Amino acid sequence: MKSEWIEKDLIPMQPAADTRMFELTLDCFQKMAIYSTEITSESDPSDSPLHQRLLKAYILVEPLVAGEVLEAGCGEGRGVNLLINRSSNFTALDKIEEALVTLRRKYPQGEFIRADFPPFSSMPSNRFDCIVSFQVIEHIEEDEFFLRELYRMLKPGGKAFLSTPNRPLSLSRNPWHIREYTASELNALSSRIFTKVTVQGIAGNEKVMAYHEENRKSVHRITKWDFLDLQHRLPASVLRIPYEILNRLNRKHLKKKQTGLVASITHEDYFLSERADEALDLFVTLEK
Repeated sequence: MKSEWIEKDLIPMQPAADTRMFELTLDCFQKMAIYSTEITSESDPSDSPLHQRLLKAYILVEPLVAGEVLEAGCGEGRGVNLLINRSSNFTALDKIEEALVTLRRKYPQGEFIRADFPPFSSMPSNRFDCIVSFQVIEHIEEDEFFLRELYRMLKPGGKAFLSTPNRPLSLSRNPWHIREYTASELNALSSRIFTKVTVQGIAGNEKVMAYHEENRKSVHRITKWDFLDLQHRLPASVLRIPYEILNRLNRKHLKKKQTGLVASITHEDYFLSERADEALDLFVTLEK
């Protein structure tokens, strides 16, 4: 990577910029030691628009969950406080033990289990009234098996709620994702398994879409140098570290350039849309 590219097209460089870049890179590596997916922190102001977007799925599902609830892929616990208060019994699974340790301390009334899935080997059939799995299926190699396992664990009449990026609105390849879906693709896959499938979307208002457009332009300033289309040709494992670093730098740049816009976006600027094809994320309800 040429420093003059960074200076001209990614971030206007200031005195001591090399030091700041090193600090951002180090911070990225430290977080990657805990989180193995794209980093979105509720405490980092530059992450706020995406954090609010991901939080919206939990806010939408909160009044819909009850009884025995499972969260498959809870991560650092973005919406656990909303789900656990609606549950008679709450169980969460994730592969990141360090995140689960924190959640066990914070929510002693819940059960937090380290697990790689599918399969959900430790979970009995017909146990849960509701299953929540947000921003997970795109990381799963055996996606149909994953959905069949959700079906198996649900009680008759139970519901599962999923969210995942809407591929047509993604700005670049995310090397942490095995695949992304269109609304019709996810509907077709889910309908092979579940009795009823409802595909909606989480969309954004004018403020959100203004940020999305600024993000699109910023990403284009980076990817236009990819003359050989390496982002799609190289193995995902090779791309993950540069993706995390550039993604972090890009968000910091957008925060600096659009401070007022970034800070003003809340979950209320996102809404449930019936026009799933045009939404930022797909929001899917699956009924057994």
